[in-house]
Amino acid sequence: EKFYRPAEVDLLISDPSLARNKLQWEPAVTFKELVTMMVDSDMARHQKMN
Repeated sequence: EKFYRPAEVDLLISDPSLARNKLQWEPAVTFKELVTMMVDSDMARHQKMN
């Protein structure tokens, strides 16, 4: 139970600035592109089910 995490977390917040500053990391896709990819994936999965 020390490392217990509920299956559904209400809120996740990320700050990639540390990775940018320390590792010179840049994301491969923008946030908007990521959202589009996620919605497209969900829509495709839904269409396969119906």
